[in-house]
Amino acid sequence: MRASSDPAIQTGVFETLAVLNAKPRLLRRHLARLLEGCRRLGLSEPPEDVLAAEIMKQAAIPGTGVVKCIVAKSPAADSAADTHWSVHAEPPRLRPAEWARDGVSIMTCRTRLRIEPRLAGLKLLDRQLQVRARQEWRAESIAEGLMLDAEGRLIAGTMTNVYAVIDGVICTPSIVRCGVAGVMRALLLDAWRASGQSTLIRDMQPAELTAAREIFLTNALIGVWPVRALDGRPIPLGPIAREASALIVADRPSLSP
Repeated sequence: MRASSDPAIQTGVFETLAVLNAKPRLLRRHLARLLEGCRRLGLSEPPEDVLAAEIMKQAAIPGTGVVKCIVAKSPAADSAADTHWSVHAEPPRLRPAEWARDGVSIMTCRTRLRIEPRLAGLKLLDRQLQVRARQEWRAESIAEGLMLDAEGRLIAGTMTNVYAVIDGVICTPSIVRCGVAGVMRALLLDAWRASGQSTLIRDMQPAELTAAREIFLTNALIGVWPVRALDGRPIPLGPIAREASALIVADRPSLSP
């Protein structure tokens, strides 16, 4: 089934998969989060094998850099049977290469995320708050904005997960009240744990970032962005972000199913 183009559709989830060498990256991780979202939202789940086949088909289209998958239903729909899904290819979402190499400047947004544990971790179609936060800056020198929850805890960027190296431990905010649990975040956490790297998922306050030896961001499309400045304050670039980038590159040949 194909999703309606009706802009009123808000109840649903989506995934944006990076495409490398005409193949979707982290396919199984994306599908797992998408189908979990369907279950938690009460949406009819698309057959996983059919969905995977369509994603593979779209990824193979020449010039494709991203495959976007949507599962949704109209706000007026009464049952899960009214669920629609779509998969379509998009060109690469190009960003300056130096952001991954030399780091990015970011800011803390005033717009805050609602605390909604039932929806925490999912990539929801309703991204009104993230869009509003993104409108808080116009300068091209700012690459991303950090978002807090309604009680002031650090959660994530508008489109990224955030990490801070504090006292030698890689810390990343807990995503149990709100925010998106990124597939790249999951990949890196698995890799760090397997290698014995100290990691901690916990509630974090934005003030803690002043003590961080390094800060970096990730998502499935950008990979890793080291942070070189936060709210105008310089941040040193460090080895953990470089190592995270290397882990992602090393994982690419298998496309990490």
